[in-house]
Formats: sequence, structure tokens, C-alpha cells
Amino acid sequence: MRRDHPVRLMVSRRRSMVGATKAAFVLATLAPSALAATYSLSDNHVGTNFLSTFTHQAIADPTRGRVNYVDQATALAQNLTFASGNTLILRADSKTTLSSSGPSRNSVRIRSVKTYTTHVSVFDIRHMPQGCGTWPAAWETDEASWPNGGEVDIVGVNDQTPNAMTLHTGANCNMPASRTQTGTATLNNCDVNANGNSGCGVQAPTPDSYGPAFNNAGGGFYAMERTSTFIKVWFWGRNAGNVPAEVRSGGNSINTDTWGTPTAFFPNTQCDIASHFDAHNIIINLTFCGDWAGQAGIFNGAGCPGACTDYVNNNPSAFTDAFWDIAALRVYT
Repeated sequence: MRRDHPVRLMVSRRRSMVGATKAAFVLATLAPSALAATYSLSDNHVGTNFLSTFTHQAIADPTRGRVNYVDQATALAQNLTFASGNTLILRADSKTTLSSSGPSRNSVRIRSVKTYTTHVSVFDIRHMPQGCGTWPAAWETDEASWPNGGEVDIVGVNDQTPNAMTLHTGANCNMPASRTQTGTATLNNCDVNANGNSGCGVQAPTPDSYGPAFNNAGGGFYAMERTSTFIKVWFWGRNAGNVPAEVRSGGNSINTDTWGTPTAFFPNTQCDIASHFDAHNIIINLTFCGDWAGQAGIFNGAGCPGACTDYVNNNPSAFTDAFWDIAALRVYT
């Protein structure tokens, strides 16, 4: 009977172990992560909590809109901000006819006090601003380092559906043409200096993701997950059957691995997410016209009459429905 030499036997076993380890590594890279993407509730922004965890930015509009952002005291006094229970209302003035040479339409822009890197933001929104010339936005950025610190547009014009989720960055950030998402990619170059700062966008697959269709359906949920290797955005309509239970209930923890295919997926295959995105504030605002919504092709293309600024000046009652109704914004880290 042949006996293997002890040294040969040890070498053989080591080779087998190395081979098994390599095979396991390859399988691990192809299969979904065995470690759940679990996050814990960090900040629960609900009702009056917004008044201390966000600041009203009374600043000139960076997008050059026909808007006058007011401070918190003015917003509360003019009922442009209302917070109670599980309700935050942010609205624009809908009573004043404006002079073309006078101040712009009063509105609100709020920014989170805290900044975030790796996190998940979950927006429970009942109603978003609608109407010709409106440009509502829920987004995250570092204004001090823009565009090199990156921008993530989660919601954002003129009642045009569906919603588009978009990244804006400095140079050398691109998205692959093909990736796993339910939405449809538009442009894939995220650089603000390319394509007129259109960014790299993904259109949601359903019209109830934005504007009147969103509001008529009772709103819904947006969630954005950001890590050092990807950014994902999900949208679920209010009455959709696949809304994760922890999203609907505002749970103390979430597991994004159970949420299914995202609406928009931005991987780091052609963009170093970690270096293109700084710590971000969360911003919610409503402007009018401006660099995007005010373009004739966008404004008139949505069936809106005349020039955007003229419409905003002369039709205050058209903005009765230009308001956010936010049930909660929960941030998980």
C-alpha cells in the first residue's frame, strides 16, 4: 500500500484550502452580500422637529428663480411654514400679484443642520408643489464645495412626469449605460460642465412619481441610500403593495437589501463616489422658473402659457397647490 509523504500531504492540503478560499471569494463577489445592509434610525424629522433641525435659508436663489426665500419667522407669520403633529407644510405665497420690477414670490427653502455621508434618507411625502412654473426639489449637497462635493437630486418641474433622479458632480464621473434599475437612464455624464449641467439622470417608470399624479395618488415614499461605492433611489406610491413595512411605519431600523431593485442605481464603476461626494446637507425648497423650469422648452412644453416669469408674476391663485406636505423625513445611519 502506497503512503503519501507527510510533507507532500501537507502541501496538497494547503493547495486544496487555497483553491477553496479562492472559489468562495469568487462566489461571494457574484452573489448578493451575506451581510444585510442594515441601518439604524439616526434622525426622525416629524412636525415641529423640523423647526429646530432645519434652518430656513433667506438667500438669493442659486438657480436664479423668480423667488424670494424668507426666514423662519417670516415663513411662520405668513403661514408659508406650518408644523404640527406629523405634518410639515412648506408653501409659496398664493395671494400677491407681483410687479415685474418688484420683489419675487415669497417661498421657502430649508436645509438640515446636520450633514451626512453614508446614510439612508426616507421621505414620506403626502403632497408636493404643483403648477406651471413650479420647481420643487428635495435634494442633498454640500453648497460650499459644489459642484466638486456632488449633488443628489431625489425629487425635482412644471408638473412634468415622471420624476427624474439625478447626480451632478465635478469632472470624471460617469454612469454605465446598462445597470440594474427599474428606471430609464437619460444622460450618463454627471459632470456639470457637460450637457449644460443636465447631470446623469434616471426617469422613474411610473407617472405617479411626480406632480399632480403623485398628489392624486396620496403621495408616496422616496428613499435614497448613499455609500462609498453606490447611490440608490427607490420610489413607492402611497398604496403600492411593495412598500417595505419599515418604510411605511418609520421603523427604528431598515434593511435595504430587502427593498428590491432600486428605481435609480448609480454605481462607482466609472465614478469614484467617495471622492466626488462630500458630507451633505438635506435641502427641501420651492422655487419658480429659473435656470431649468424657466426655459421656454420646459415651461411651454408642459402646456404652460406665455413666459414663465410673467405667469408667476400675474397668477398668484395658480399657486394654491404649490406646497409640500411632508409626514416625515427619517435618516438612518
